Amino acid sequence: MKVTVSRKAHFNAAHRLYRKDWSMEQNDTIFGKCNNPNYHGHNYELIVSVTGEIDQETGFVIDVKILSDLIKEHIENAFDHKNLNLDVPDFENLNPTAENISVVIWQKLRTHINLNLDLEVVLFETPRNFVTYRGE
Repeated sequence: MKVTVSRKAHFNAAHRLYRKDWSMEQNDTIFGKCNNPNYHGHNYELIVSVTGEIDQETGFVIDVKILSDLIKEHIENAFDHKNLNLDVPDFENLNPTAENISVVIWQKLRTHINLNLDLEVVLFETPRNFVTYRGE
C-alpha cells in the first residue's frame, strides 16, 4: 500500500528572466516585464510530496520532521530572501523560471531521500501559476 506524505513550505525570492546571449529586445519579447533589469520578486509556495510504502516498524513513509528539516536546510536557507540570479549558484547559467526552480529543488532534495520513495515538487510562483516536477 503506497501513501503520499506532503510538507508545505515557502520562501521569498527575487529573479529576472532573461538570457545573456539574447538582445534586450528579444528578452523583452519573450519574458516581458519579468525581464526587468532591476529584478522582481515572488512569495513562492512549495509542496514537497514523498510517496512510498508505509514502514511497518514506524508507521511512516517518511518522518515529516526529517522532510521539514531537509526543506529548511537545502531549500529555504538557500533561496529565502535571495536574488536567485545573483545569490544562488544553481542559477548562474540557468534561467530561474518556475520550471527550472522546481527541477533544482527536486535535485537538491532527491539525494537526501531514499530512492525507494517517489519525490514530487509543486512550486507556486503566484496563487494561480504553479509547476509540478516528478523527476521525469
